[in-house]
Amino acid sequence: MQAKLSARPTIRRCALTGAIGLTLLGAALPTAVADGSDPDLSRFYDQKVTWSKCAGAEMPKDLQCGKVTVPLDYAKPRAGTLDLALARYRATGKPRGSVLLNFGGPGAAGVNALAAGGKEFMDLTKDYDVVTFDPRGVGRSSPVSCGDGTEEAADATDDSTDLDADPRAVLRKLEKAAAQCAKHSGPVLPHIGTVDSAHDLDVMRETLGDKKLNYLGFSYGTRLGAVYAARFPKKVGRLVLDGVDTLTEPLTEQGVAGATGQQTALDDFVDWCVKDIACPLGQDPRMAREQVVRLVDSLDEDPVPTDFGQDFTGQDLVGSISQALYSSELWPSLERALADLVEDGDTQGILAFSGGGAVLRADGDGDLADDEDIPLDNVSAALMAINCADDPDRPDADTITRNLGRLRAEYEKASPVFGRYRLTEVLMCYGRPKGTDYIRDEVKDLPGPDMLLVGTRGDPATPYRWTVETAERLGDSAVVLDNRSEGHTGYASSKCVHRKVDAFLLYGSLPADGSSCGPDDDDR
Repeated sequence: MQAKLSARPTIRRCALTGAIGLTLLGAALPTAVADGSDPDLSRFYDQKVTWSKCAGAEMPKDLQCGKVTVPLDYAKPRAGTLDLALARYRATGKPRGSVLLNFGGPGAAGVNALAAGGKEFMDLTKDYDVVTFDPRGVGRSSPVSCGDGTEEAADATDDSTDLDADPRAVLRKLEKAAAQCAKHSGPVLPHIGTVDSAHDLDVMRETLGDKKLNYLGFSYGTRLGAVYAARFPKKVGRLVLDGVDTLTEPLTEQGVAGATGQQTALDDFVDWCVKDIACPLGQDPRMAREQVVRLVDSLDEDPVPTDFGQDFTGQDLVGSISQALYSSELWPSLERALADLVEDGDTQGILAFSGGGAVLRADGDGDLADDEDIPLDNVSAALMAINCADDPDRPDADTITRNLGRLRAEYEKASPVFGRYRLTEVLMCYGRPKGTDYIRDEVKDLPGPDMLLVGTRGDPATPYRWTVETAERLGDSAVVLDNRSEGHTGYASSKCVHRKVDAFLLYGSLPADGSSCGPDDDDR
């Protein structure tokens, strides 16, 4: 458990919460040939993965770990390499190939997620090896860090008085924080974006012995899957995108969508909580919502200490609540954690929603990071790096200063609780190089086989309209499954979605475009 919510000024879109738990970059499109035929890349495509038991007494005995080596820079494959951590569950019979999983974030370590929630994917092991990975810059795969830069960025944007009085001073602090990220992250940082990760996927596909990529991506993982399909259209097998991310909206608009979705989820939680006499927010819904706002403001004015020697602020609370709202299965735990905080000043329960956790290690030699070497801020540092890598917008100081008042009003209207927290995302890329325009300009009108897109109507992180918009953008190959339920993504929470996704991955059976799954699990 992390001592402080290191991701507090960012929007995190994790995927399978509840059932599973939760840049500085020159992000131009690499110039290496996209189909892997460049002879300079042959040594990467020709390698084979050596699998061994994952170390750690708490790790599933049948989970295997390995690694694959990829170039740091695909445009200059001789300039350095990095190792990506892999994990898999073997097929129960003779495998027809592999299905690769990405659990979202961006910044989620796949090895940990599969270890914690592997039972969700056991049906797929009838025919597939189920494989996941820590993307470059994440977990054991050359993890990035901002050192003190994460807290400096948070401190720079936490004080609304500073933003009002001297926004340029705040921007200077953000530039300093960005420099700290570059200092602590090393050479991987300029190459951490989704375009490079998509090429990593293709190397993994080949090293696993698959002619085409079968893929299941959640939340941010849908962005990665779409970019792969655009870059390697002839290598696409069966792709499922669950909790579909936007490919076009700038970070400013994504922040408003996040604030709106989280506020709706919070209202639903409050309506549920007040029916319980033990609810720490009381029994009146309107007053309970006001109580949340007062609690956040109180902690921002007077933070409480934690067992780790750092203060817990109102914005830390907002970040933790945002994670807990991804699934209604977490609501009872959130209610108890808020009670401990309100009644006893105990932050332990609420901090549990901040992320963190152990990191698996592979037995044997290798250059993968050990668990003790994973920076505490890796999740937030990777999230900022990848989101900034994928966003080409870099407004200057004059533009930010001129638009700040309008943006604050828009965010606060979207949510009195999450608005300020989400607004800071528009600032977090300040001081970092411009990201790639490839995703926004080129990932569209995809040829090739059909892919299944799952959108959940009550998703607080990736609104359903993004599924519809992305499907229209990707073209005729995109088939939409409408999950008429709540929560972030559908595979782990809806038996209906689970069945339809597995049927596609295992047998190639696609639901009709526009078909739906209801909250009571009835097929429609």
